[in-house]
Amino acid sequence: MARDDKAATVAELTEEFRSSAAAVLTEYRGLTVSQITQLRRSLKGVANYAVVKNTLTKRAARDAGVEGFDALLTGPSAIAFIKGDPVEGAKALKNFAKDNPLLILKAGYMDGRILDASEIKKLADLESREVLLAKLAGAMKASMSQAASLFAAPLSQAARTIDALRVKAEADPSVIGGAGAAAPSAVAAAVEDAVAAVELVVEEVAEAVEHAAEKVADAVEGVFHHDSTTPEADASTEAAASPEPTTESEG
Repeated sequence: MARDDKAATVAELTEEFRSSAAAVLTEYRGLTVSQITQLRRSLKGVANYAVVKNTLTKRAARDAGVEGFDALLTGPSAIAFIKGDPVEGAKALKNFAKDNPLLILKAGYMDGRILDASEIKKLADLESREVLLAKLAGAMKASMSQAASLFAAPLSQAARTIDALRVKAEADPSVIGGAGAAAPSAVAAAVEDAVAAVELVVEEVAEAVEHAAEKVADAVEGVFHHDSTTPEADASTEAAASPEPTTESEG
């Protein structure tokens, strides 16, 4: 590989390390070209799977400030640079390795530290961000509904109390110190206004809670259906895919 090409590869790998949420180092020895292609497809939208040269990757890891990765780079190496949820990336790799035992998950790097193979598998067993968000949305919606009920209950009670007072005052104006024929109708009008105001407050609280719950649900729904790839992007990704697996020729 020419010097300029090596420098470009190192720069590209360095950026991959810096921009990824996590990186998982694998050994692909024995996998066919078809299986490698299948693996890349299973990771589409989650991670970039790149067959790498160990010596160049060591330089890139150092340039990116990734410590402890050097000693792990032995034999035929490929790295899954996870761009999205690390849990989703780990799950996809674990599931593929389950069906294709020749893919070995050697180690990983996330949040400034090295992960061993067992830690990667534990990461894969966690619930994904989307599932956790869905549970959070459900819990928030339930809490909001409960809050709405708590707000509405005393207001509704106040409305009933005021209405009962209205009925009683119409029958006997003296209960509120009124007198004369005009008092009951005046009291009735005032009480009806108060009842209407209370009912309006109850409705506004309920609508506000429902609106907030819908916003949370919409946000979670957006996460579930978010797809940053397009057919054009997919095509360019396939075209720019890493070289097909070859035996390590450096370092």
